[in-house]
Amino acid sequence: MEKNLAIIGASYLQLPLIQKAKKLGYITHVFAWKINDVGERAADYFYPISIVEKECILKKCREIGICGICSIASDLAVITVNYVAEELGLNGNSLETTDVSTNKYLMRQIFKKNGDPSPKSMKVDLNTDLDKINIIYPVIVKPTDRSGSRGIFKVEDSRDLADSVKKSVEQSFEKKALIEEFAEGNEYSVEYISYHGEHHFLALTKKITTGAPNFIEKAHIEPADVDSVILNRVKQTIEHALDSLGIKNSASHSEIKIDIDGNIKIIEIGGRMGGDCIGSDLVWYSTGIDYVKAVIQVACGKKPDLEPCGEKMHVKAVYIFSHEDLVEYKRIKQTFPQKILREVFLNESLIGKATNSSDRAGCYIIREDETDYLNKQD
Repeated sequence: MEKNLAIIGASYLQLPLIQKAKKLGYITHVFAWKINDVGERAADYFYPISIVEKECILKKCREIGICGICSIASDLAVITVNYVAEELGLNGNSLETTDVSTNKYLMRQIFKKNGDPSPKSMKVDLNTDLDKINIIYPVIVKPTDRSGSRGIFKVEDSRDLADSVKKSVEQSFEKKALIEEFAEGNEYSVEYISYHGEHHFLALTKKITTGAPNFIEKAHIEPADVDSVILNRVKQTIEHALDSLGIKNSASHSEIKIDIDGNIKIIEIGGRMGGDCIGSDLVWYSTGIDYVKAVIQVACGKKPDLEPCGEKMHVKAVYIFSHEDLVEYKRIKQTFPQKILREVFLNESLIGKATNSSDRAGCYIIREDETDYLNKQD
């Protein structure tokens, strides 16, 4: 039992978690729908059970006798992780916290109640009379319960509102969408790990997106170049919001915007590690802290080891969308091969087809020198 670790999900996003757990001596028990993902082959034991079948997973985990359960980069998996953890008396977040951290409407309500700065919003569905709502454009329309840039639209005027709401609702599990004010400013994410309610800041990540209408992430840069005053304000804001949501025992990934006056708006917070190689790779490269190891330790009820043990560097995760992006990647690989730290995936058949983050054709992580780093933050 001491070494049996349950992992929810088997995609490439979970592979670093599976590999790290095995390196630490854990026996990995991986649960996911069987579709020949990399995690199925990497696991010590694989169970073809969908990540949403939490009762079936709970039953199997009782039989196995697990010391912890975790997942990274998946809001949907978080629901099962915390449910099983609570039922088995393992370390995790409460079911109430799970509800509010995986539903953007409930999250906005908590933020409003506790004074955490976030955009004003309203919940709608296909039965809402959109002609009767009073909003100031532009607005963002998004599903209440999805991640990965699915179903997100920037709407400039009323002519496109109904169609955008329909598309967002279709992407939602509960068939609801949010209409929220558009927050100005640069986009960042904030990476934390929490243990017994104590929050530990790890990194601030600069985000570069495709912009309107879908805002799919094109790149992530660590460490983000902000001054110490802004960084301290970000930490204070996020730690207060983590307390508001009740996140006590997990990684967290907070998406924020900072405008030209230094005002911060919280877009959303997930009670899990950030995807897009942020938690699994960029935090390690930029801080020397083994974030994945810390996630496993917290899940198993152990205080996370946050002592830096690797070289700190400026890094960037770059995503491939177009043929031009692919040419640039091949140019760097040929001319500056020492800059490429990792090729995460490459599927040239997806070039030009991205409508959300799961459709991107490739990703690679590069090391940047000081000049590159500062220029590409702009």
